[in-house]
Amino acid sequence: MTELKVIQSVETNTKEVPNLIPLSRWNDFFKYPTKNAMYQYNFYGHRNGFSKVVRRIGKRIYISVPDFFEWVNSGTGERACY
Repeated sequence: MTELKVIQSVETNTKEVPNLIPLSRWNDFFKYPTKNAMYQYNFYGHRNGFSKVVRRIGKRIYISVPDFFEWVNSGTGERACY
């Protein structure tokens, strides 16, 4: 049986995307979702599962890019707020 592999196409503003991106600079690398939407996802992270994507280093908030796309594909982030 052959296995189908889905290749995820992501439009980025730069050629190389790091694994951790500061939340404030999200739109320097990706056009969607907007930075404000990302802040909303982060605020309700305990409800929508987004907290698995966030890494906090001091007061800074970083987004793990591989974990973000895994979160999107899992479908747990259906709503940003309740």
